[in-house]
Amino acid sequence: MGEKSELQYTRHFKAMLKERSIPMSLIKGTLAKPGKVEEHSDGTKHFLRQIPEHGNRWLRIIVNATTVPNKAVTAFFDRRLRGE
Repeated sequence: MGEKSELQYTRHFKAMLKERSIPMSLIKGTLAKPGKVEEHSDGTKHFLRQIPEHGNRWLRIIVNATTVPNKAVTAFFDRRLRGE
């Protein structure tokens, strides 16, 4: 995400961070320097980054890119990418 672009964190997003014990510092780092970015046909962008301090698991942040400002919808450690 460019530094000038706005991003709104939804209530659900904040609740998921708390429930999954994901610190905001990991979110900001992943959005600033993702390892991968996937654009999906549903209008979402998925920002992914491997997190060494969490067993090299991939953090996936899903952002609704069709809204202004863009909205962070959810974040989780993606078990499907464990072996990559």
